[in-house]
Amino acid sequence: MEEKDGNSLSRRGFLGGSGAVGTAALLGAFAPHAAGQAASSGASASAQLPTAQQLERDTAAISPPAVTGITSRPGSDLMVEMLRELGVEFVAANPSSSFEGLHESIINHPEHPNRTPELITALHEGSAVDMAHGYGKATGKPMVVMLHATVGLQNASMAIYQAFVDKTPIVLLIGSDDGFIQAHIADDLAALVRPYTKWDAYPRTLPDALEAIQEAWNQAMTPPCAPTLVVVDSQLQKMSAAGFSLPPRRQPQFPLISTADAALLAERLLTASNPRIDVGRLRTPEGVERAVRLAELTGACTGTRANQGPMSFPQTHPLCGPGASADYDFVLGLELPATHFAIVGPDIGTLVGRDDAGVGLSIVRGRSGAAGGGAGERRTADAEASLALILDAVVASANAAGRAAVIRERSAAHAQANREARLTGLRAQMERRRRGWDASPVNTARLYAELWPHIANEDWCIGSQTNFSGGHHADLWQHDRPYSCLGGSGAAGIGYSLGASVGAALAARDNGRIVVDFQGDGDFNFMPGALWTAAHHQLPLLIVMHNNRAWHQELMFVQYLTGARGRGTDRAHIGTTLRDPFVDYRSIAQGYGVEAVGPISDPAELAEAYRRGVEVVKEGRPFLVDVLTQPR
Repeated sequence: MEEKDGNSLSRRGFLGGSGAVGTAALLGAFAPHAAGQAASSGASASAQLPTAQQLERDTAAISPPAVTGITSRPGSDLMVEMLRELGVEFVAANPSSSFEGLHESIINHPEHPNRTPELITALHEGSAVDMAHGYGKATGKPMVVMLHATVGLQNASMAIYQAFVDKTPIVLLIGSDDGFIQAHIADDLAALVRPYTKWDAYPRTLPDALEAIQEAWNQAMTPPCAPTLVVVDSQLQKMSAAGFSLPPRRQPQFPLISTADAALLAERLLTASNPRIDVGRLRTPEGVERAVRLAELTGACTGTRANQGPMSFPQTHPLCGPGASADYDFVLGLELPATHFAIVGPDIGTLVGRDDAGVGLSIVRGRSGAAGGGAGERRTADAEASLALILDAVVASANAAGRAAVIRERSAAHAQANREARLTGLRAQMERRRRGWDASPVNTARLYAELWPHIANEDWCIGSQTNFSGGHHADLWQHDRPYSCLGGSGAAGIGYSLGASVGAALAARDNGRIVVDFQGDGDFNFMPGALWTAAHHQLPLLIVMHNNRAWHQELMFVQYLTGARGRGTDRAHIGTTLRDPFVDYRSIAQGYGVEAVGPISDPAELAEAYRRGVEVVKEGRPFLVDVLTQPR
């Protein structure tokens, strides 16, 4: 089995200027398979043109080949069993001949046809990966995407890049049909996306393929989480698997802090007079539960990023907020962005978080902590897994019982102060957002505020990026679940939100949860076919169009530049607006089978539209509300 170690090219190395290396690798990947077509030195060879028969098959102009024998247990059945063993719920795909064996096994497996995993039909490879991206952030575990060779992988490449930057686990299975259409195959398919995938393999035997699928899942799950890739040859999918069995299940291994460091962290939290825990993005809901338990056992005031992304501390937990005093004498940071490493105080003590390369977790021993000072010591470990050791150390500490009364007292003081701060902040934010409340087109703050009463008592999730529509939920809503807000695309690319929200809705479908997509109109038009997937699979998705009829950020930039150059703004709309004609999103949605209303320009009509939308979504069907809005 040929594989690539995820450490051979770091994220920073690629993003910092090794693009030329990636380009060279791509150019070398397409040496033709046919005899006599060797690439000349210093130049890429021309791809061999497909034959008429090959083109006929790809365009469905001929019938499938005659069946000469029945394979009762094909290799693809065993691959599906491997996915089931890993707990894979969904496989998204746009259908293709290179993975037709896997496709058929998913939908017709004799023991569990189209169930764990279930095939999710996507109308574009990019939206298929976006679905897996949204699902991965909502659940903390990988979804699988099947892609067709060179052309499918290239269609999906932008979405893969975004998931890589966003540190989201996804497993990509790439179909390869050697001897079919020459332009669809390559000696090294993974080279197309290797700079922004963590690990890849091209197994040549069925046992190696099963091992590779398992390893891809484990690699995607372990920090730094990211997409992984396995090329699955069509002949391995179709060969007889008689006599083969699944390899033993290997659990992913997470690097841990030492028991000594865990004990040190526990003692510092217990003995500090005013400890604080700042929580970034953990991996799974279990990690969030551990962080809550640690705060409650130690009475530590906590910070959260729950209104910016998934898997953080509950925003309205009594211990979440500024606390009774900002004079923190010990700070523990969990999976914080690198920019937050500069937390300082009278005693920085021990800080736990990702290092600046985004790899694992570091322990930084502080200036006056018991372990010594100076620049400190760093080790790689995983915060979520290490929390279990810290919790055990807290429970075992003699100080836990001795400090119980103190911990109860400071917990109560923090809870009171945090509640008052929350209410004061909410009043101030509401007052600030009243400006333009009755405006038409609709104020973006009202876009959010009017929806909140309809979902406040529901289990909900925001599946989309919200920065372009103001992100007003961050201050107005209560983000108390690990998946309340899934955040942006990671790389600030356009075309992500609808597909990602569909993926979040897949995670929500059987859990009584509502997913909300505050959907930019420019973003929507990249891959609107995700609407059909939502309708076909009956997903609980409420799409609220932020329809300002423009790529407004770019419009502002052009307006500014025309003013700076003294040329006037009367033509700034050219190339930056969606007018002449306006786009009818209600009709588009209805054409894909999604119920819809709008366009709404009177804010007084929002409440009824939201009421109807939530009602439909709770019944298990998607709904779109097209709202004409203020630009921002």
